[in-house]
Parts: sequence; C-alpha cells; structure tokens
Amino acid sequence: MLNKNFYVNENGASIHCKIYYNDLKKLNSIVLYGHGFGGHKDNKAAERFAVKATSKHKNSGVVTFNLPCHGDDVRKTLILSDCNDYIKLVLEHIKTKLGVKNIYGYATSFGGYLYLKYIAENGNPFKKLVLRCPAINMYGVINSSIMSDSDRKLLAHNKPVSVGFDKKIKINSQFLKDLKNSDINKYDYSDYCDDILIMHGTKDEIVPIEASAEFAENNFLEFAAVENADHRFTDPLIMDNTIRDILNFLNL
Repeated sequence: MLNKNFYVNENGASIHCKIYYNDLKKLNSIVLYGHGFGGHKDNKAAERFAVKATSKHKNSGVVTFNLPCHGDDVRKTLILSDCNDYIKLVLEHIKTKLGVKNIYGYATSFGGYLYLKYIAENGNPFKKLVLRCPAINMYGVINSSIMSDSDRKLLAHNKPVSVGFDKKIKINSQFLKDLKNSDINKYDYSDYCDDILIMHGTKDEIVPIEASAEFAENNFLEFAAVENADHRFTDPLIMDNTIRDILNFLNL
C-alpha cells in the first residue's frame, strides 16, 4: 500500500488530504474517512482501516482529510457550515480529479454526525456508509463530555474557548447554537436503511450507545453493538474484527 498527501484548493479553502492506494490509475472505488472531534487525517485508525481495505481490494482507495481547524488546517475558529463545505469539496475532488464515481463513507464520532448532517442537507453521496460511535447528539456530547464548567461559563459570556482531546479546537457560542439547531434526530433517514450501518461500542465513555441505538431504530438502520469496545476501539482485536465487518457491509 502506498499513500500520498494532496490538497483541495477551492472556494478559498485549502483542505489537507491523504490517499491510501495501490495503483492510482486503477482506482475504481474510494472510501472517504471522516475523523472525530480533535482528530486529523493521519490518525492510526484510518491507516489501519486503509491497510485492510486496500489489501482486500487492490483497486480501492481510502481518502482522509482534515476538518476545519483540525490537524494542520489553517482555520482558527470552528464553524459548522465550513465542515459541510469541506466534505462537499473533497467529494467533488474525488469525482472530478481522481475520476472515481463509486464513493463509500466511513466516519467516527463527530465525523459521523457531520456525514449524517450532510446527507440531510445535500442528499446521500455514498453508495454505502458505516458510522462508528457517531455523535448523534453532538450538542449534548460536546456539553457533557468535551467542555468543562469553565468553558461553559466563558461561552455564556460570548468568549471563545479551546476544547478537545488530542488537539484543542477553538469554538464560540455561535458554534454551539448551530449544533443545537442542527439536530439530526429531526430528519428521516429511512430511505437509506439498506445503505447505512451504525456500530457502537458497549463501553463507549464519550458518546452514549443508547443514542445510536435509538436513532438506528427510529430510521430502520442496521445497528451493531460491539461488546467491550470503548469510544476509540483501542483493543486491536476488536478493531480488526470491526474493520472486517465494515468491509463486508461496504461490499469491498
């Protein structure tokens, strides 16, 4: 497997991306990987998935990209609409510049929320989509699991704060308002019931599994509870078994 970095420079954005592949000239399908809050395009979970995907199907590739303000992205303050723009621009690049029409999706946590939000607002660009531990109620997650009491007090006074895990992401009160107004539970995803799989660890300490299970049930989506998996699926055996199931669902 090979990999290389590339950039999507459109509409004033410079999106840092990476592609994993065997032969660029023979690519016929790509999985677009969406990372979580505070993550980045070079994360090990994406690389582990790419190794398995490209070894199983030689003509498939995996593309990762930095969300706004994540990794080495130059944006300073996270704006929810910018995330939608980044996803749209990377999708267009895959179709027009890489010449690949068969696009699949795989996203985790905040990335899963963003993909569902994108689908509600733009239609489904993915032939199949897997969401691992998606932050269905991202507004609730960021309030309960990511921000501190002092962060909330500062935001209440319209002061920006930097929050997150591996990397701190700068947000403001408008970002929280946009999250609250962009509740994906109000949308109907049942038209995509054959094309979306949600997988969630039973020991997720960041995003409650109950929210994913209820969302899947309400929208008739396939749901799999992964026993003993935490939010990041840090157990290598559990992760490898999960990747196998993901590739089977994607039919890759």
